[in-house]
Amino acid sequence: MPASYYAPKGGHPGQDQLLTDRAVFTDAYAVIPKGTMRDIVTSFLPFWDHTRLWVLSRPLSGFAETFSQYIMEVGPGGGSDRPETDAGAQGVLFVVEGAATLIVDGQSHVLTPGGYAYLPAGKQWTLRNTTDEMLRFHWIRKSYQAVEGLDRPDVVIANENDIAPTVMPDTDGKWATTRFVDPSDLRHDMHVTVVTFEPGAVIPFLETHVMEHGLYVLEGKAAYRLNQDWVEVEAGDYMWLRAFCPQACYAGGPGKFRYLLYKDVNRHMALRSV
Repeated sequence: MPASYYAPKGGHPGQDQLLTDRAVFTDAYAVIPKGTMRDIVTSFLPFWDHTRLWVLSRPLSGFAETFSQYIMEVGPGGGSDRPETDAGAQGVLFVVEGAATLIVDGQSHVLTPGGYAYLPAGKQWTLRNTTDEMLRFHWIRKSYQAVEGLDRPDVVIANENDIAPTVMPDTDGKWATTRFVDPSDLRHDMHVTVVTFEPGAVIPFLETHVMEHGLYVLEGKAAYRLNQDWVEVEAGDYMWLRAFCPQACYAGGPGKFRYLLYKDVNRHMALRSV
């Protein structure tokens, strides 16, 4: 069965709706439910036509430190010929709805749902919606940490539907990760992957490690452990986890639980002078 991806549509709830929701913001984690992604909280960017976006995370004291993540919504005929204004920012695009025409290195690529593009820092690229339908995609940005003696990464164009997931050991195939970049390629200082749990599958221990995480639920639902709390999440929800925040989950079924995952990798821990 083809993969399913949730994308927000905006709008506003009726005046008769209760205010109760699942939004949580703490020092260790945040949960941004799909119900908060309304018209009133959209943003706009320079040099983007017929486009609005939801900002899921941004570098901020007490919040995300290494990256920003947007859900971009581009109308027919919209897009940008100057999308990235920060020469030091690398980016990952992941399409969840519609089709994007990406031009990079003089080559045109059409990204459809499941489509992935890694765009190195300083690379010139353009993106347009040349269809009559709405285009929605994730855009994850991080300042690239160059290392002397390592070349910069190449452009990567892929689609998750063409990649065999890597099964986690000792899980009977119930927990797998779709990787777009070789984990041993140290040129990369961030990974964006798709993680899939079969119904009832678990992360059976409290993961506690140095990577900062951004998780957008593409499909399904789960009970997710964040620090000392259990929260319920579903397709369209977003979670941010600070480095070392304990995490685990139970996939709730009846279908698969899947999320788009960001984490920073492969670099020394920055040391602050005293």
